[in-house]
Amino acid sequence: MLFSSRLTSLALTIAVVIGAPLAQAAGAAPAAAPAATAPANAANVKAPLPLDELRTFAEVMDRIKAAYVEPVDDKTLLENAIKGMLSNLDPHSAYLGPEDFQELQESTSGEFGGLGIEVGVEDGFVKVVSPIDDTPASKAGIEAGDLIVKINGTPTQGQTMQEAVDKMRGKIGEKITLTLVRDGGTPFDVTLARATIQVKSVKAQMLEPGYGYIRITQFQVKTGEEVGKALAKLRKDNGKKMSGLILDLRNNPGGVLQAAVEVADHFLTKGLIVYTKGRIANSELRFSADPADASEGVPLVVLINGGSASASEIVAGALQDQKRGILMGTDTFGKGSVQTVLPLANDRALKITTALYYTPNGRSIQAQGINPDIEVKRAKLTAEADGDNYKEADLLGHLGNGNGGADKPTTKAKAGKARPQDDDYQMNQGLSLLKGLSVTRGN
Repeated sequence: MLFSSRLTSLALTIAVVIGAPLAQAAGAAPAAAPAATAPANAANVKAPLPLDELRTFAEVMDRIKAAYVEPVDDKTLLENAIKGMLSNLDPHSAYLGPEDFQELQESTSGEFGGLGIEVGVEDGFVKVVSPIDDTPASKAGIEAGDLIVKINGTPTQGQTMQEAVDKMRGKIGEKITLTLVRDGGTPFDVTLARATIQVKSVKAQMLEPGYGYIRITQFQVKTGEEVGKALAKLRKDNGKKMSGLILDLRNNPGGVLQAAVEVADHFLTKGLIVYTKGRIANSELRFSADPADASEGVPLVVLINGGSASASEIVAGALQDQKRGILMGTDTFGKGSVQTVLPLANDRALKITTALYYTPNGRSIQAQGINPDIEVKRAKLTAEADGDNYKEADLLGHLGNGNGGADKPTTKAKAGKARPQDDDYQMNQGLSLLKGLSVTRGN
């Protein structure tokens, strides 16, 4: 585990740098934690003010106040100007008003209000990047890749992402109807109620004797600590060192950068985990693994898909570059930028992109993503019943076993308890791979 003494000056100054993709919509995981102070300009040199542009700005403001069909106050115009200034930088930079800033702080603690969806914009439509587990959105069957074409009957095409997000937010308990299009099919409505989203970022269980499973839904402040506890519990439940482990990062939109570093460090004993590079000097960070190995070197399969973003890609990239685990699934989202939250006066803040992050081998994931080592697309598993087959031991007068072993006639299989891997093709393939590795290694 990485401790606070190992944080560099930027992490201490800016608090927590982050990595969840896109904007938070109706309870989606945000991209940052509160910061302490803003960094100084690298050059500490102020450029001369662009007087012509400032005159134009003042003239536009005066014209709007004088000629717009309805009265508009100065405060509204200036706030809208600030929002426009941030929104045109990149999809992840934004101006946060008091409510947005408060919600952002709450969400990193794992509890916030909304539907539980991470969204982006594609071809003018609001697109679901990933639903968060155990939230109204996931329980209603909303899936990554769904297009939200209407919100309460109002078309979303042409709206900004923030406008759509604001429409999906509201009082806890109130119902909202989303019109979705899936895989180019016919639009359909989903009605769900806003709720307090309590996200448990880490879930763990034994799939079979010797084989464990850890799912991380998003990277919160305590996720690294929770993964450490999950590894210890799985080892205890198994009674000995595990033969294999599946780490599930599918549909994980990201979160706190430091949490991603801590999670990767649980599986690595040396070498670089991630580094960042930005325009200002103190935006350059390097995080390395310590020798402790909470995972005990267990064979590892990491599940990823198009909903795995940012902090998820940091973990996947580090484990892939260091050849610590086998990545299985489909290409990840491709968000390789780091955002920093800079508090302003009056409970407001700026969330701005300050750096790009790179994997240990120097790969930038921005707009490219992580490719799996073994591509396995989503599929449905269908169990087929065995026919009325007979074995040698069922035949009348059959010979006994040459070594004196007991006969093994046909037996009717008992219906077993449903297991997660029975309905999840990608998980099933990961488990099969781990079993194959165990056989070839003689475990």
